[in-house]
Amino acid sequence: MSKLVQGYEVVIGFETHAQLSTKSKIFSRASVAFGAEPNTQACAVDMALPGTLPVMNMGAVERAIEFGLAINAHIAERSIFARKNYFYPDLPKGYQISQFEIPVVQGGEVSFFLEVGKETVRKTVRLERAHLEEDAGKSLHEDFIGQSGIDLNRAGTPLLEIVTQPDMRSSEEAVAYAKELHKIVTWIGICDGNMQEGSFRCDANVSVRKPGGELGTRREIKNLNSFKFMQQAIDYEVRWQIDQIEDGIAIQQATVLFDPDTGETRAMRTKEDAADYRYFPDPDLPPLVIGRDWVERVKGEMAELPRVMAERFVRDYALPEYDATQLTQSKAVAAYFEATAKACGQAKLASNWIMGEVSRRLNASEMSIEQAPVSAAQLATLIGRISDNTISNNAARQVFEGLWNKEGEVDAIIEAKGLKQMNDTGELEKIIDDVLAAHPKNVEEFKAGNAKALNGLVGPIMKASKGKANPAQVNALLMKKLG
Repeated sequence: MSKLVQGYEVVIGFETHAQLSTKSKIFSRASVAFGAEPNTQACAVDMALPGTLPVMNMGAVERAIEFGLAINAHIAERSIFARKNYFYPDLPKGYQISQFEIPVVQGGEVSFFLEVGKETVRKTVRLERAHLEEDAGKSLHEDFIGQSGIDLNRAGTPLLEIVTQPDMRSSEEAVAYAKELHKIVTWIGICDGNMQEGSFRCDANVSVRKPGGELGTRREIKNLNSFKFMQQAIDYEVRWQIDQIEDGIAIQQATVLFDPDTGETRAMRTKEDAADYRYFPDPDLPPLVIGRDWVERVKGEMAELPRVMAERFVRDYALPEYDATQLTQSKAVAAYFEATAKACGQAKLASNWIMGEVSRRLNASEMSIEQAPVSAAQLATLIGRISDNTISNNAARQVFEGLWNKEGEVDAIIEAKGLKQMNDTGELEKIIDDVLAAHPKNVEEFKAGNAKALNGLVGPIMKASKGKANPAQVNALLMKKLG
């Protein structure tokens, strides 16, 4: 599925930091609540005062287990914490506690659908690992009497770093993967997914190569905090790297930032390799041991996973796999679909309306499904009126418009707008006979073998019936009368 850019193949891997939804930090009892005054939520452990020791947060471990189960990964029975050594002003200890050689989650995969031309294809990205670690503090570059400030509120916040294989070949694939990963972590409740507050931070490793060649030198785009900027940053970086190579300039491994104002990436620092961090096992933390009984308990307490629910929608509602996947993008959308489908007994029609008219309206109004003015029960009633031929599909859209604008219930809107379909065969036959008599040329052409001449008859019939005739019934009666 590779898409060449100026004759080059794009190679993308992701590192995502998901802030875990615990109430306290990974190695201390300090709060992780967002928005507090600087340095009011940093305890002695977070500030690395002498004599303090880290204590593992069991809630963070359980959230890592949940993620491993959600992506069909191996959950290590024994994993270890390591010290990642580097100097930065907002890193109090001079090292970050992370996992290196033995991460808690190993392998796994994330699958999603992607529009490629006129086709919808399924893409799977392999995960290398997901490991637990602590966040650093934050440097504040406002003017503190000519100096920068350090806020340690974020220091020690629990993170799950999720690392992929370099399986993505375009910015579109990268964004689709990031959205699917975002869906998974928010669905199972291990992360709130707030990109603006930094709860879900994505780093994209981007390189280019000639097809079939060795992997190129990668540059890491840090802290992409929106899907829109993610695609813009990757597209710019790809073009920049290709231009450099074409000009005979070698790509240097580096960490870069994206500037949304200019739409450009710029180098921040040269990129370190693992050896530069001098990892070694943290002597203050024992190995993390996760028994099978612990994993099974967590598994038993988890809600139905999106991929499992999608499989059930295919099985129980006879939906196409694409529909089922789209309807399980969020728990709220899935619940809305199920309530509609059960009430009307027309699962595919319910899917079509939710993926079509409902989604279009929500996107245009920038609303979530929970805010939709049309309830699942109302949509089910509307679908029922289509199924029993009370109204046509065109009339149904007018009824939906009325529901959206809160003009009343389905039947009241149908009555008020005069949208009930004409099902009286005698009345309809009279209209058809009148139209046939008024359009003899169309009748002759149709009988001579010109099937398109039928369209010249259907239009006047629908107009004469003021749009109330049942199109299927009109066609059937026409064919009968025309032999």
